[in-house]
This record gives sequence, structure tokens and C-alpha cells, in this order.
Amino acid sequence: MESLYFLVPCALIFIAIAIKVFFWAINNGQYDNLDTEAHRILFDADDTKPSAPGKTSGSAEPPSDNTSV
Repeated sequence: MESLYFLVPCALIFIAIAIKVFFWAINNGQYDNLDTEAHRILFDADDTKPSAPGKTSGSAEPPSDNTSV
């Protein structure tokens, strides 16, 4: 029973802090746009084109030796 004298005020303080953080998040716009992040994972927006099969991303020519004097 004596532990409740400690646990109940701690729980009330914890709930008050959680509510304060929740309203802080709402006022700072954390919940304004929920759709963009949900769609970002579904639709890939890469601008790079995939390479053709059989081609490598490197050049086919060997590097030139530019050590002429």
C-alpha cells in the first residue's frame, strides 16, 4: 500500500509529461502531412535510368597513359 503513495504521483507526472510532449508535437507541425511519408516508400522517385543488361557502368576502354614528357 505504501508503494502506491509513490507510484500514483509518478504515473500522474509521466502522463502529464506525455500529454505536454504530444501537444508540443501538434503545435510544431509534426502531424501536418501524414500522406507524403506513406507514399514515399511505395513510389520510387529515382531520376536515374537503369543500365541495359550486359553493360557495365564503367568504360570499356582501358585508362590512357598520360605520362608523356
